[in-house]
Amino acid sequence: MSKPPLRRAGTSSRDAAEAAFKSATTKPVEAPPKAAIIPNAREMVSLRIDRNVLEYFQEGGPGWQDRINDALRKIVDAKS
Repeated sequence: MSKPPLRRAGTSSRDAAEAAFKSATTKPVEAPPKAAIIPNAREMVSLRIDRNVLEYFQEGGPGWQDRINDALRKIVDAKS
């Protein structure tokens, strides 16, 4: 014959079930809010563009990323 499971003194299976349910349903601690975004700050991104477009902007030498940004900014400003 097998032995019944050992229980701690003062705890019932109901107490154990309630504790397990509470730990499974307790809302996790929320992460702190994100830091405020700095206006006009640049953000590093990965962007896939056609090779000929990249070569066009790189032909002007250093600063090609700024030129791409300026071209995109003109489009955005025109739509605003």
